[in-house]
Amino acid sequence: PKGLGKTSVARILAHEINSLPYTGETPHLDIIEIDAASNRRIDEIRDLRDKVHLAPTSAEYKVYIIDEVHMLTREAFNALLKTLEEPPAHVIFILATTEAHKLPETIISRTQRYNFKAVARETVAGHLANIAKKEGIKIDGLALNLLAQFGDGSFRDSISLLDQLGSAGKAIDEQMVRDHLGLPKTEVVEKLLRASLGGQPAQTLALLDDLRAQAIDPAGTAKLLAQSVRQKLASGEGGQELFNLLKELASVGYSPNPAEQLELALLESAARETGSKPEINHQEIGTSIDDEPKARNKAKETPPHIKPEHHRADIELGAEPKPAVSVAAGGPKHAKTFELSQWEEVLDKVKQTAPSIYTALRLALPSLQSSTLTLAFEFPLHQKKLNQAKNKDVVARAIEDISGQKLEIECLVDKELFDKDQPDLPKVSVPAPETEELGLISSIFGAAEVLES
Repeated sequence: PKGLGKTSVARILAHEINSLPYTGETPHLDIIEIDAASNRRIDEIRDLRDKVHLAPTSAEYKVYIIDEVHMLTREAFNALLKTLEEPPAHVIFILATTEAHKLPETIISRTQRYNFKAVARETVAGHLANIAKKEGIKIDGLALNLLAQFGDGSFRDSISLLDQLGSAGKAIDEQMVRDHLGLPKTEVVEKLLRASLGGQPAQTLALLDDLRAQAIDPAGTAKLLAQSVRQKLASGEGGQELFNLLKELASVGYSPNPAEQLELALLESAARETGSKPEINHQEIGTSIDDEPKARNKAKETPPHIKPEHHRADIELGAEPKPAVSVAAGGPKHAKTFELSQWEEVLDKVKQTAPSIYTALRLALPSLQSSTLTLAFEFPLHQKKLNQAKNKDVVARAIEDISGQKLEIECLVDKELFDKDQPDLPKVSVPAPETEELGLISSIFGAAEVLES
């Protein structure tokens, strides 16, 4: 991990090898530090390879410390490999890295490996207390623990935070640390957790809006929430729901948009608690559900939230319907068409392939018209996420894999659809088909508008 003193230990070791005193400040000609992030190309490594054959100036060994060695290019590693295989007797390499898994096996197999581990929070807090005492900084125990917690087991990061707060010349308490790190108060964290686990999406959004207005860090908030959830799990409270929330909170800090990811995680938890996941309302979208076989095969009419101007211009009320399709032998189940009854399959498939998209998609109310699938959302945040081209492609591919049909995806915000007190909208009446063929189709699929092919 970062900030544990790998480079410092490398310097101390280099001095000990040469029986030199280490002050941390005095450089030595035979101890050479190289930053691989800035000298990662093959040319720099070739230059190093040529210089290693020069004898030390005064020390017994010439020591090369290559920091962040994983940043070297593949060609640079290959150039370094020969020197590591047969190094001159007077040369020692010390490689330091935070990402050892990125090093080629050919390099690792030719080194002695020493793994550093994160420091326990209590150890960091004790070390910070000693520094504060020596520097004359007044700080209470709660503030020390919070600094140690958000130092992520790193001495360097924790000391850096203490240094920043100590420069103010004031006594440091827990609230001062929270303000500096952009963290919410403990009671706010508990309220947010209760609202989410209690199935209160409106209260959850209100609390999140307050935190956003105060410029509270969403990643830090997620970390505190995750800590509370973990404590509940450790004490035997909750079950799968808490585990699911903990898993989603863990991804917030790595998201390119932590605020959005935190909101989705908490809203999904609230939706699971209330069972308020938007259901496919067959009556709203114009299908008959008198019996199961008819519901499976019924054609879907235009949903009420699709505006009249979206209809085909050549369809007029009262006009005589014209034949649009002919049903092939074998029935509709062999046709490459998507039906809303397959929506749960789509959700399952997206959940497996793209969980971050699924968290917003499951809150959508789908409706189908011709080759266009419209996804209605209650909140603009979810509509914005799904309206990204790459995310719509994921949903379209899932639908194509399940049904074989390629659909266009449209996303919109329609709060009225989610208002259960909304009055029924007037329904469009379409004349009944007169031909025997269309009568047969209508008996199978139900009443619908007939479009010219």
